[in-house]
Amino acid sequence: MKAVVLQENQKFKLATVAVPEPESNEIQVRIMFAGFNPIDYQMTEEGSERKLLHSPILGREFSGIVTVIGAQVTEFKIGDAVFCGSGSMGSNGTYAEYICVPEAIAVKKPQNISFEEAAGIPSAGLTALQCFKRMNASLSDSILITGGAGGVGKMFVKLLIAKGFSNFITTAGNDESINSLIDIGVKPEQIINYKTEDIYEKALSLNGNKKYDIAVDLVGNHIVAIVAKLLKINGTYINVTNFSTPESRDILFSRGATIHNISNYAYGLENHFEYYKNSLNEITKLIEDEKISPPKISLIGELSTRTVEEALSMLRENKTQGKKLIMQIHTK
Repeated sequence: MKAVVLQENQKFKLATVAVPEPESNEIQVRIMFAGFNPIDYQMTEEGSERKLLHSPILGREFSGIVTVIGAQVTEFKIGDAVFCGSGSMGSNGTYAEYICVPEAIAVKKPQNISFEEAAGIPSAGLTALQCFKRMNASLSDSILITGGAGGVGKMFVKLLIAKGFSNFITTAGNDESINSLIDIGVKPEQIINYKTEDIYEKALSLNGNKKYDIAVDLVGNHIVAIVAKLLKINGTYINVTNFSTPESRDILFSRGATIHNISNYAYGLENHFEYYKNSLNEITKLIEDEKISPPKISLIGELSTRTVEEALSMLRENKTQGKKLIMQIHTK
């Protein structure tokens, strides 16, 4: 099969590699579309995400069609349309024509969306759903979100709205991002333009000059200290990026904050596969019931080194324009 392979010099190459064969509990999937995520380029750099590199073929989410089933597989048959967040649990990454994954992490594609839309759901959807569940919020809680116009952010906001939450504020950085939030139901007065407004002062004023019960941080780095100062004593901080700073950690500690580190791959490390299937099934039902919509996508090319390099560059430079970047692997 064809695959885009990461070489030792950190350059990508289109190569021919062996088609993976499924173990007894696995399904082989002909990948139709694959999604790109920031973790893809982070794994090529000298950071904490490097340890997640399990295959020279990157990519962690896809949609496709089942082509072979293992001897013990019971939930799927050849020809089923599926989608999945494979992480490090697949035979290889998703910049390839085929992949094998445990049937325990795969889910049938929602019937009312396309393959390309389905490929953009798993990573952002799983992260957003875990944020929502672990913050354990009540409808009266005040929630501050940083980076609400990103892939995870918009999925998280959709979940909030679908579940009846309205007491939240989010940051965004340009008119396009702001309009994309308004399009999914956020009111203009719930949005802080961090490029033209002081986040701390504006966030306080929008919450009646009170600190927030919960902060969901999808940005990290220097903004964490601002967010930490906006949390009430014993507030809840949802940490998605792992990009905190010594200053922010000191502030969070001094405020007695409860910190929830969001990690989808943690479940895979201990083979808690039910997390992936149950979560994706929950998202599928919300989509099929039209409670939430799939992400807007940008189909940027077919399986090639050019497509991969362009996508990772756009992610690295934050030039996705609020859309999920998708690569087409097969046409039918």
